[in-house]
Amino acid sequence: MNKPIIGIVGKHIKDDSIRTNTLIRDEVKQAVFDNEGIAIGILSPNEEIQYAKDEWKNIEEKIEKEKIIEQINLCNGIILQGGSTNEAFESYIAKYCYENNIPCLGICAGQNSIVRGIGGTTCEIPNPEKHNKPIDNYVHSIEIDKSSKFYNLIKKDKIMVNSRHKHSIDKLPILLDKVAFCEDGYPDVVEAKNKDFYIGVRFHPESLYKIDENMNNIFKKFIEICKNKI
Repeated sequence: MNKPIIGIVGKHIKDDSIRTNTLIRDEVKQAVFDNEGIAIGILSPNEEIQYAKDEWKNIEEKIEKEKIIEQINLCNGIILQGGSTNEAFESYIAKYCYENNIPCLGICAGQNSIVRGIGGTTCEIPNPEKHNKPIDNYVHSIEIDKSSKFYNLIKKDKIMVNSRHKHSIDKLPILLDKVAFCEDGYPDVVEAKNKDFYIGVRFHPESLYKIDENMNNIFKKFIEICKNKI
């Protein structure tokens, strides 16, 4: 097989009082397939939902790590999806990817998992009405550090992005760098410069990749790097 396998971490959620489900957004899996990757799901092996924010390590012993690692080992790269919740196993996956140099793309809440996984914390922003726009169109611009890995994906120092979030980074772990900012000063992109691809974006490129080359290049370059892991 000459196509990389991309594991999309499913959002393990309760959508009513009886059943739990695992969600993989069509936009995310389609962006993988459209850029010559093979998308598969990475699922929580726990029946119990273990919602956790910055304090995820307090319940780390409940995470069935061996079953998660067995799934990750099938993949050449990992995507952590956006969403309104985070479960402890998502932060563990982010930590495992960092420690093992597995290419990892975190989207919105996935950026939270990347930050938390290696020791950082997050916070609610004071102006969510400006940044939590339930639309797939552009909301604001971001300024990109020209020395960053992310700049090498986009080849531009300023782009427009969408915005569907209520949180940002509070304490940045020393293993990450902030490399792109919106006009309010929030870090829209963080990365680990010592890894092949370990990037968290606050916006949702999966919603714009079909019409925006900048957004598509995030997936395209990510999958190219994952292909080197075959």
